[in-house]
Amino acid sequence: MSEIFDTIIIGGGAAGLTAGIYTSRAKLSTLILNEGAVGGQMVLTEEIANYPGVETTKGFMLANTMKMQAKSFGCKIKSGIKIIKYSLNEKVKVIELQDGRIFNGKSVILTPGGRPRSLKIEGEEQFKGKGISYCATCDGDFFTGKEVVVVGGGNSALEEAVALTAFATKVTIVHQFDHFQAFEHAIQEAQNNPKIEFIMESELRGFYGNEQLEKVSIEHLPTGKISEFKTDGTFIFVGYQPNTESIDGLVELNERKEIIVDADKKTNVEGVFAAGDCIVKKYRQVTTAVADGTIAALSAAEFLRN
Repeated sequence: MSEIFDTIIIGGGAAGLTAGIYTSRAKLSTLILNEGAVGGQMVLTEEIANYPGVETTKGFMLANTMKMQAKSFGCKIKSGIKIIKYSLNEKVKVIELQDGRIFNGKSVILTPGGRPRSLKIEGEEQFKGKGISYCATCDGDFFTGKEVVVVGGGNSALEEAVALTAFATKVTIVHQFDHFQAFEHAIQEAQNNPKIEFIMESELRGFYGNEQLEKVSIEHLPTGKISEFKTDGTFIFVGYQPNTESIDGLVELNERKEIIVDADKKTNVEGVFAAGDCIVKKYRQVTTAVADGTIAALSAAEFLRN
């Protein structure tokens, strides 16, 4: 028979690695299964300057430190894998990989993370972390004294645009419609801010620069006219997508496909917990993912003790 782990963690981002640190340090046999690069969204962040106790660090360095911590306590990590089947309703959970390997666990912590919705246009991948950001709270300070573009017309876009005016000298909101899909108070706050300007009925068509982002191209939709717009940075707020496609129907999700959990990070399936950017939550930061992972790990440990 194959080994039965006390806990199998799905995902190796901030939440998953934190959960792995806590469960393995509690002497629970722990396996992290990670489909991509270990570190999740952290490794896409050029610099992290708001992690408590760490003055500044590279995202990949923080991820590597967490990985080494987890492994030092005995946590096993397998990355670059593809999960094809979950069996979560039995007492012993079963995870099957594409290569035929099967892993069993007495509990499962789901931390598949999520991703900001991208524009999928020229230059976006090239300039991620080099002028393109999806988090004003994380990266606003890097644009102090500079001019930035914000893409989007919902609450997040307008609220983050206002927040960015604490750093940037000018914020230009580019939105595809002639009206915003936000609460009236958010619209008014943005419109009343002297640092914010608007380009309506328009969409970005490309990002350009050398080492760093230098300009974007913008199409005015009613006329089809495309023009270049110089900018030091672009913040994209067109929605967030949890990586829950493979577990849809296995645990309870909300209408945005986020995993529904209680205060202890329990899902509706006994012995299955969830943490990080995949769950129902308002704020998505490395620190909130770490907190979620901690709670999920402690809850899993308590479940196994009982």
